[in-house]
Amino acid sequence: MSRHRKKKHVDDHMDESWLIPYADLLTLLLALFIVLFAMSSVDAQKFQLLSKSFNEMFTGGTGLLNYKSPTPEGQIDTPIQRKKDQKKEKLQSEDLAAVKQKEEEKLALAKDQQELKALQIKVNTYIQKNNLSNKLQTSLTDEGLLVTIRDNVLFNSGSADVRDIDLKTANEIANLLVMDPPRNIIISGHTDNVPISNSQYDSNWELSVMRAVNFMKVILDNHKLDPRWFSAKGFGEFQPVASNNTTDGKSRNRRVEILILPRIGN
Repeated sequence: MSRHRKKKHVDDHMDESWLIPYADLLTLLLALFIVLFAMSSVDAQKFQLLSKSFNEMFTGGTGLLNYKSPTPEGQIDTPIQRKKDQKKEKLQSEDLAAVKQKEEEKLALAKDQQELKALQIKVNTYIQKNNLSNKLQTSLTDEGLLVTIRDNVLFNSGSADVRDIDLKTANEIANLLVMDPPRNIIISGHTDNVPISNSQYDSNWELSVMRAVNFMKVILDNHKLDPRWFSAKGFGEFQPVASNNTTDGKSRNRRVEILILPRIGN
């Protein structure tokens, strides 16, 4: 009878110490799965932080769950987020490059305008020195530096040949066009609206073209000028600068123009 009671007493007080290592094992397994999950979405730097945390957990450190998160609280750095960040950085870099390019273009344009202004002063000095202000004029426009020469400075009425007495003036103008580096130059001929009445030219358009070409030939006798930078046009009576109803207006419309182009945008 006493033996039976003793066996029952032992069963009622079974040793439960096995629960402690069992709980530790479950904790370690949970920590392992958390680490594996975190490793799938972090980069190398964050992996090192997690490895350090994992190591401290086994060596008596603060433990994984108490270790400071490698990403800011409330933020999850996923591959998609990183791709968006990279795209944003690329756009910002492109915007900065575009702003820098525009600033460089503005500076280059300002420098180009200063060069054209200096050239205009040079031509105006020549005009004043030779008392040609009633025959030659200059203007600085968005298209470039425009030098206007009245036709009676270079040609006889109805003729496209530069007069011998005006060859010196033409050659001096050519010297003014010598630039380093060179610029594109357009020479254009213009007439009034009075119909041409000679056998050499059928229209004012033909007369204006030949005046531009012949004047350009005289200009290019200067070997310091490169023909590749020159071109000639004829507009006839179709681009007047004054009314053809007056004698003075017709005189102003009969002209040769030298357009010295900007380097920027050409």
